[in-house]
Amino acid sequence: MRNILLFGAGKSATSLIDYLITNAPRQKWHVTVADQDLLQIKSKTGKSYYATPVELNIHDQAARQQLIQETDLVISLLPPPLHILVAKDCLQFHKNLLTASYVDPEVRKLEKDIEKAGLLFMYEMGLDPGIDHMSAMKLIHSIEKKGGQIFSFKSYCGGLISPDSIDNPWQYKISWNARNIVLSGSSGATYKEKGKIKELSYEQLFDHNKTIQVPGIGKLAYYPNRDSLSYMEIYKLQEIATFMRATLRFPDFCEGWNALIKLGLTDDAKKVQTDHMTYYNWATQNLDGDNAAEAHDEYVAQHLGVSSKSKVIRQLKYLGLLNGDQINLGEKTNAGVLESVVQEKLRMEPTDKDMIVMMHEIEFERRSMATRMHAYMIVQGEDNLRTAMAKTVGLPLGIMAKLILSDKVSLKGLHIPVMPEIYNPVLKELEEFDIRFEETFE
Repeated sequence: MRNILLFGAGKSATSLIDYLITNAPRQKWHVTVADQDLLQIKSKTGKSYYATPVELNIHDQAARQQLIQETDLVISLLPPPLHILVAKDCLQFHKNLLTASYVDPEVRKLEKDIEKAGLLFMYEMGLDPGIDHMSAMKLIHSIEKKGGQIFSFKSYCGGLISPDSIDNPWQYKISWNARNIVLSGSSGATYKEKGKIKELSYEQLFDHNKTIQVPGIGKLAYYPNRDSLSYMEIYKLQEIATFMRATLRFPDFCEGWNALIKLGLTDDAKKVQTDHMTYYNWATQNLDGDNAAEAHDEYVAQHLGVSSKSKVIRQLKYLGLLNGDQINLGEKTNAGVLESVVQEKLRMEPTDKDMIVMMHEIEFERRSMATRMHAYMIVQGEDNLRTAMAKTVGLPLGIMAKLILSDKVSLKGLHIPVMPEIYNPVLKELEEFDIRFEETFE
């Protein structure tokens, strides 16, 4: 019997837990799921003979290390800053580690030790980052093998709401961690376009977003994602003129989010005392002038440079930010208040379906002929639990766990999934779950 330990039973864990439990009898696995919310774990593991739910405070070092010592493989779906606790334990007790999060500077410091210990720490093994790397590298390698010279690479991905479930002016509902959504883009973005390095601050990111056409969906807006340049070397495309990774949203979302940034409501630095404070006073705390209560809409609209009848004002009203209700959440950062607002107002209802859209646009030259290729993937969720997000984040981790525990991977060290020995089997099995790419050429 091989033991798998999963830390975290949140929104993204549902399909991974399903996959591990379904495969457990045949693969002779036992799965331990540890989270601070025991009821949440039990709602996902059910009464399975192959799963053990464990209530755990991740900062309880003795309990955490006990679980890690007793397992064969660790998967972490914890919030990103907490992975390092698990990573250090995995190194100490000689366990392989999988996670869907970005490689961070802290784990980078352990790189030599991980390799020396003969362990595999596979990071960025989810959707984005994850499926984006695997599908992109498969395309890049295939083009290069046929003698193509790539000169432009753009990759887009978004966790969206299915068009059938859109019923609010934001054209958005939350299918994953609300905090990540609130802080998304806060570090700005760097990418390369037509030979020039472009840097955008957070304040510029959602301003006048460009759009792309996605077959069957229509127009989606995008904004560049973090530091695209660091992936040029990993993808071995250091010399190309254009390289960008970007996030997709329906256009209305970007317009509304831009307004929240302008109002300073995404700031995660200073705390405000929200007891007895109204949402309206909170939303206008950074504006100068006389915020006369009788002219709420006009006052805010004027500062945002929009009409009081505009879509943006409708969006702010939808979130309840222009009313007199009290917040009463104690001391919170603005981002913390906004997180509780969007979690409540943009939550998915039980029958809502989400949608993942990913698209790669690669321009290359072969035999003196310029070609533009689009490869796109659209995945629809089933309901608000078995979401497209949970499916696309969780399944690559589950498949990777199976490859490691079946001794089909010889790779050691700290990696992300850009090599054929990983992306070929993982992408192949994902097709069994209707996660696949369509390709068009022009």
